[in-house]
Amino acid sequence: MDGILFPLILTVHILVGAAIIGLVLLQHGKGADMGAAFGSGSSGSLFGASGSANFLSRTTGILATVFFLTSLGLSYIATNRTQAPTSVMEQVNTQSAAPATPAPAQPVEGADSKAKEIPK
Repeated sequence: MDGILFPLILTVHILVGAAIIGLVLLQHGKGADMGAAFGSGSSGSLFGASGSANFLSRTTGILATVFFLTSLGLSYIATNRTQAPTSVMEQVNTQSAAPATPAPAQPVEGADSKAKEIPK
C-alpha cells in the first residue's frame, strides 16, 4: 500500500500547490479597493470592517489546509518506510566483468599494401 499511497499523495500535493499559486495570483490585494483611490493604504477601514470572505479566499484557505495535510502525510510516509532508501553506490551492480582485450589489428592485404614492411 505504501508504494501506491506515496505517489498519490505527492500528486495531490503538487496539484494543490499549483492551484494555490493560481488562486493567490487571481486575487487582488487589499490596497486595490476603494480606499486606494482616496490615498488611504488600508481600504478595509474606509467603509467599515471588511465583509465576509469571497469564494476565492475561502477556496484558498481550504486548499492551504489540504496542502498542509498532504505535507504532513508525505513526511510521515517518508520517515516510516519499511525499507530504508539505499545509496547510489549500493545499487551499483558489483559483479566484475572480465576486461575485454582488444584484438590485434589485422593488416589489410592488397597489391599496394605495405603491411609486410612493418616489423614485428
